[in-house]
Amino acid sequence: MAIGPLITRTLLAGALAAAALLPLAHGADWPGFRGPTADGIAPDQGINKDWSAKPPQVLWKVALSDNGWAAPAVADGRLYIVDHEGTDDIVRALDAASGKELWRFAYPDATTNRNGFTVNTPLAVDGKVYVYSRKGKIHCLDAASGKKVWSRDLAAEHPGAVPPWEFCMSPVADGPALLLGVSGTADSVMALQKGTGETLWQAGAFQISYASPVVATLGGKKQYLVFGVEGLFGLDPAGGKELWRVPWPTKFGGKKGPTPVLLGNDRVFAATTEGGDTGVVDLASGTPAVVWKHKEMQDHFPTAVYYQGRLYGPSDPKFLECLDPATGAVLWKQETGQYTSVLGVDGTVIALSGKTGELIQIDATTPDYKELGRCTPLGGTSWAAPVLANGRLYVRNQKELACVGLK
Repeated sequence: MAIGPLITRTLLAGALAAAALLPLAHGADWPGFRGPTADGIAPDQGINKDWSAKPPQVLWKVALSDNGWAAPAVADGRLYIVDHEGTDDIVRALDAASGKELWRFAYPDATTNRNGFTVNTPLAVDGKVYVYSRKGKIHCLDAASGKKVWSRDLAAEHPGAVPPWEFCMSPVADGPALLLGVSGTADSVMALQKGTGETLWQAGAFQISYASPVVATLGGKKQYLVFGVEGLFGLDPAGGKELWRVPWPTKFGGKKGPTPVLLGNDRVFAATTEGGDTGVVDLASGTPAVVWKHKEMQDHFPTAVYYQGRLYGPSDPKFLECLDPATGAVLWKQETGQYTSVLGVDGTVIALSGKTGELIQIDATTPDYKELGRCTPLGGTSWAAPVLANGRLYVRNQKELACVGLK
């Protein structure tokens, strides 16, 4: 009896069986606000794109007690989220695959529930976790153990005009620097040394808003974009010197929640709350030039996503829109509920209705509206942006955090 073909068939069968066990989706961590490349796009491939026939399944749920909106960060197999109990913020580290709690760290913070206690996304980078609280406290924790490395109370160090909803921007890293908005109308942005918390510089003669800083290269020059109360600003990373500004008026005293979006061609998309302007600014020459403006996309606080050559974002009070970034033309408009958040992945846009908690999968390969399915893993008011890491989607409402499989 010839054994060569038998061995070959056996090895082939084993290889096929092993291949069947491999995950179909390939992805990356989501280490901080807006994901691995800070643009609201996940690199995952091979996700389930037919939710109508194969609805995504909830893998686990964990109860939360903060009644708030802090989104999680995911890195190195751990998920980090800020919860709240009594008068303390609670930083919790969970196993990203199972939801099992690994450690927690508490510190005193907000005592008043103002649409919840927590709002900011942690940043997990270089073995550390950085959390910025509603009251302006920044903590650096060891990612593996939860032990405090350093902390500062930036609001106490910079007394002044605290934004009405306090500090709602998430920390952003750029090399050794940690970027944060701080209190007051002067020295409004700080760069801290990530490892020690020491001040590298503080600058900005304007009042901060709620948008997180953006690291960008525009017109061949690296800079930090900051959406302040008075407008859009470009700062020099070397010391925070103001490079340019564009006035950007809006309602509610100029307070802005959406973070500016890079379009990849020296252009920046900016949107504001109800009554404010949406538009694109060109920085190719180094001097800002407004390309277009209108009031179609009123983002309030969720940030739009530039994906597959188009802009996707909410328009209050209850719509999700797709815009042509070159002209601002509305390609489609669908009713989804108030404060809809979006992310881009594998040729699709996943939208989370802030009103109902319903997830909507949309085909992003076409300029037309083509829905691929819906599911509701939690339901209820869900203002936190969804997070996608390594084939798993994480969503929260005011009471729970859920992990949803996308394979």
